Amino acid sequence: MDATQLPPAQIKAFALSRGRRAKTGRIDAELIARFMALRPRAGRRLPNEKLRVLRALTTCRAQMVELRKRLVAQIGARMRQDVAAELDLMDEELRTMLEAQIRELEQRIAGILAQENALAAKAKLLRSIPGSGPVCAAMLLSEMPELGHMKAGEAASMTGLAPVSHDSGAMRGRRMIAGGRRAPRHVLFQAALAAPCHNPALKPIAKRLKEKGKPHKLVIIAIARRLITIANAVLKSGTAWQHRACA
Repeated sequence: MDATQLPPAQIKAFALSRGRRAKTGRIDAELIARFMALRPRAGRRLPNEKLRVLRALTTCRAQMVELRKRLVAQIGARMRQDVAAELDLMDEELRTMLEAQIRELEQRIAGILAQENALAAKAKLLRSIPGSGPVCAAMLLSEMPELGHMKAGEAASMTGLAPVSHDSGAMRGRRMIAGGRRAPRHVLFQAALAAPCHNPALKPIAKRLKEKGKPHKLVIIAIARRLITIANAVLKSGTAWQHRACA
């Protein structure tokens, strides 16, 4: 039987809905069993060893990139404050070290993808989408192994990019995104910043939203949602991206 990772937040909410506040091993086991009886498909099957290594590497790279981003901000702040040059030299050395580690991680990620034909083929399909580069492809493969085996709406929901309704009677609330897997959503946001400049299917969408006066963040979310939809369709069909198929 395949190992399964369960959503802890949903199980906690299920426990509260049943009025259970006590926590013991026996109570937890009973709650999990009852939860899975009601939601048998709620679990997330753990990936194989290759994907677990890939996930660890992509996560580490994302953390290094975040550290570099913070360091660059600190360097800029110190330059404006005219802090001693010794600190600037230390910051530059640290930045060089981080960039070297990021390059090494990217090489290891590329090596993992090249070791398995199935992963390499999927990565090639994802990179065929204008706006989806090697980093985006690796992150989607490691964090969303289900991609290519679900509906378009399910892919958007899994990344937290599907708008959630807030309606009651005649009242129509503002739609907002919520939940989902944070890591792939973050990399899709980064891809969505550049995708309208390179993807002929997404450029008119972004232009139309901007002409309607939509906020920049809403435009990015819309493009990111379309990107994950295209990625799911490309992996499902097993054919490289084509403008005619996605326009």
